[in-house]
Amino acid sequence: LAGSARFKAIITGKGGHGAVPHAAIDPVVAASSAVLSLQQLVARETDPLQSAVVSVTFIKGGEAFNVIPESVTLGGTFRSMTTEGLSYLMRRIKEVIEGQALVGRCTATVDFMEEELRPYPATVNDVGVYAHAKAVAEEMLGDTNMRLCPQVMAAEDFGFYAQKFPAAFFSVGVRTSEEITHVHTPHLVVGEDALPVGAALHAAVAIEFLNKHVAS
Repeated sequence: LAGSARFKAIITGKGGHGAVPHAAIDPVVAASSAVLSLQQLVARETDPLQSAVVSVTFIKGGEAFNVIPESVTLGGTFRSMTTEGLSYLMRRIKEVIEGQALVGRCTATVDFMEEELRPYPATVNDVGVYAHAKAVAEEMLGDTNMRLCPQVMAAEDFGFYAQKFPAAFFSVGVRTSEEITHVHTPHLVVGEDALPVGAALHAAVAIEFLNKHVAS
C-alpha cells in the first residue's frame, strides 16, 4: 500500500464584479492553472516505472454568477510508494500552487495538515511474516481461497506498525454478491458472515506464530 498525505490551499486575489474582471484579481483562474499544473508532477516529473498519485478532490470559490470571489480553496491527496517520493511531491505541490498564484497576481497558502493527521508511510510486508500468514491462511481456508493482491495506491495507518515491527497486511473478502461495490460509497454492504472467519484467521496467525517462536 502507498504512503499518503493530504493538502489544502487557499488562493487569494481581489474580489470584484464579473463584468469588469480587469478591476479584480481573479483567484478562480489562478486556482484553475494550479490544478492543471499539478497534473505535471506525475505525468512529467515522476519516473514512469515508479508509482505516484496527485488528486485534487475539491475546489470551492464564490457562489454568485456575477461575482469574482476574493479567494478559492482547493485540496486533495497525494501518494507514493516511497518516503522520498512523498517528500518530493509535498515540496513540489507547494511550489506549483504558490507559483501559479504568483503568475495570476494572487497569493497562496498551502497546508499539509501534518499536526492533524500525520502522513501515512507506505505499508511494506515483511517477507517472513507474509510467508507465515499465507501458510496459516492456506491451511485454514484452502489455497483456492487465497490470492496475492496487486500493488494499489490505497493507504493505511497500519504502515506505522510496519515501520516499527516486522508485519504483514492482509484483507478478508466481504462481498455479498457478484456486483462489486467500493468503500467510500453508500452502496457498500459488508457480508457479516465473513467477520468470524476474519477473527479466527487473525487469532490463528498470532497463535501459530507464538507456538513456533516461543518454543524455539
